[in-house]
Amino acid sequence: MSTRRTTFAWHLLLAPLALAFALPLVWLLLSSVMSDAEINRFPPALWPDGIHLGGYRYVLGNAMFPRWFLNSLIVSTVAVASNLLFGALGGYAFARMRFGGSRLMLGLMLATMVVPFQLTMIPTFLVMKWFGLIDTLGALIVPSLVTPFAVFLFRQFFLSLPREMEEAAWIDGCSRLRVLFSIVLPLARPALATVAVLTFLTAWNDLSWPLIAINHDTQYTLQLGLTTFQGQHHTKWSAVMAGNVITVLPVLIAFLLAQKTFVQSLTSSGIKG
Repeated sequence: MSTRRTTFAWHLLLAPLALAFALPLVWLLLSSVMSDAEINRFPPALWPDGIHLGGYRYVLGNAMFPRWFLNSLIVSTVAVASNLLFGALGGYAFARMRFGGSRLMLGLMLATMVVPFQLTMIPTFLVMKWFGLIDTLGALIVPSLVTPFAVFLFRQFFLSLPREMEEAAWIDGCSRLRVLFSIVLPLARPALATVAVLTFLTAWNDLSWPLIAINHDTQYTLQLGLTTFQGQHHTKWSAVMAGNVITVLPVLIAFLLAQKTFVQSLTSSGIKG
């Protein structure tokens, strides 16, 4: 009985918080089916007078929107795949292999996590310019091929796995790579899902770096393309809201598909020595 009361008390606390976090999404969805006049009305309309799909027609009728969506999908997919591969390789090396300077390298890598991107933006731009990648999707892909967070999360998860299964495979003649891909990674599904979703979320929603590295509209991502709907003197807010709804949908789907693994991953990859 006490457990039920405690659970009920937590629900009473969490329900208003969940509602508060859901309100912006609800307002985004409602405003996307409003007319520009309703959105600009003061005081603002809390409920649309009717279903107006002009914003969606404007967005989907934009010849460049499918290209922007494809660009975002390419950048995000490559970022997810590369972080899963290189993050797992780096995390396994730091978790299971002892080599000279490994702790120093790990410390330096973790130190980069506290450096804001604004400080590395100019050096990154110069490197991408030196490689000739500016104004191409490569300028968005290369800096996000692997992140310190992915390596760190995989390392912490691998530290929580027992060594006995790996040692048995080594005795049978398996190489480290085969042990990693055949034994360790199948057990690391929570970490894989967490890194995939967080990487996808970061790459999909990034605006500041594409704003600097991309100039031509054929290379725009969705976030950068949506800024073209906002003019200096006039903004078509219904199109902005509709575009944001379409942009948010892949992120929500990705999160819903992997939400069950988040708690398991974060609890099993707690900080260890």
